[in-house]
Formats: sequence, C-alpha cells, structure tokens
Amino acid sequence: MKIGFTFSVVAALLSWASIAYAADPNPLQDFCVALPDNMADVFVNGKFCKDPNLVVAEDFLFQGLNIPGNTSNQLGSAVTAVNVNQLPGLNTLGVSLARLDFAPYGLNPPHTHPRATEAFLLLEGELYVGFVTSNPANANQRNKLFTKYLKAGDVFVFPQGIIHFQINVGKINAVAFAGFGSQNPGVITIANAVFGSDPKINPDVLAKAFQVEKNIIDYLQAQFWPNSN
Repeated sequence: MKIGFTFSVVAALLSWASIAYAADPNPLQDFCVALPDNMADVFVNGKFCKDPNLVVAEDFLFQGLNIPGNTSNQLGSAVTAVNVNQLPGLNTLGVSLARLDFAPYGLNPPHTHPRATEAFLLLEGELYVGFVTSNPANANQRNKLFTKYLKAGDVFVFPQGIIHFQINVGKINAVAFAGFGSQNPGVITIANAVFGSDPKINPDVLAKAFQVEKNIIDYLQAQFWPNSN
C-alpha cells in the first residue's frame, strides 16, 4: 500500500510540474523515443526520434527506482535520475523525475536546474531545505533565502534555475522523490562548477570574486569535489 501511494503521489507531482512549470516545447506527435547520442550523425537541441515502427513498450519503462541509492560518499547522499538519458520514452514529453537518498546528516549541496522547476516530495525522514533568489533589482538589497524543515509527506517547490539545497537533519535515513518540468533539467553543482572545473578557473579571478587570499582558492581547487547528481 505504501509503495502504491508513493508512486501515485510521484505521478501527481510529475503531472503538476509538466502542466504548471513545463520548460520544454510541446510535442508535435504522440511520442518521440530518443535515439542514443552515439547513433546520431549531428547534435540537436534535444534528441532524434526512433523510427515509430521500431518503438517497443520497454522504451517507456525504467525499473529500479525502489532501490536505495548508495550514500557511502563524502556527501552522504545519492540521486537516482530518471530523465531522457535513462528513459528514452521521455523525449519531447517535458517531464522527468529522481529519487534522492540521504544518510543521517547527508547533504545534496547547493545546485541549480537550469531547465526545470522541481517539485520535491519527502517520503521518509526530516530534511532542512531551501533556495536563494536571484540578484535583486535594487543593488541595496540582498539575495533572499527561503528555508523550511520538511517532514514525511511534505512537498516543497524549487523554482527553475534557482540555487537550492537539501540536508538530512535527522538521525535516520531520508528518502525523497522529485518531479521536474523538463525531460532533461540539467544540474549545476555550485562548488563543483566554481572550484572543480576543467581546466581550472584562474585563481586570481576567484580570489577577487570571493574577496579572499589566493592560497585559499588554491586549496579549494586542489580538493576532490564529489557529485551526487
């Protein structure tokens, strides 16, 4: 009963996200099952369609979202994504989802989804979540932080492109599901992008941007930046 309820709620989140916050263009046919990128001769904004006569039910199926992600890492969290790259039948449909697992005190670090709003459902545990607004028009104002402590059954919305985070503040594992208004919402993890880019950003740029000594930037750029997404 619990599993059935969980996936019913996740389905509702996906439907709501796709209607109210869809970022992708509307499809022009019933479906457009994605071809693997290595089968395409050119790259497009999205993915090429598989021949409809070759489409099978398995193109619309993803299995295993009931299996917990491995949280044995520096962050203590794991994200199991189900977007067009894992489920080709999502191509052109404007939705995707993910399962998020958190060990006690595990963190999904500050990040953004450049192409989608996120509807976030906490199934088990207790999380502290929040997002920070974009730069205000008034230069005298600061970016505003919105936070909330979530308990099982709570839903929180993260607007498209906004920096947000989740951390487990409980002593037990936490499990959440997220629905996105895009077949491929994308992820930019802030610390990874700034300090772990390849090649590295000139440390003089970051030292001036963060108003710290260059040796601090050198130290941060020398770290290993794990990615749970």
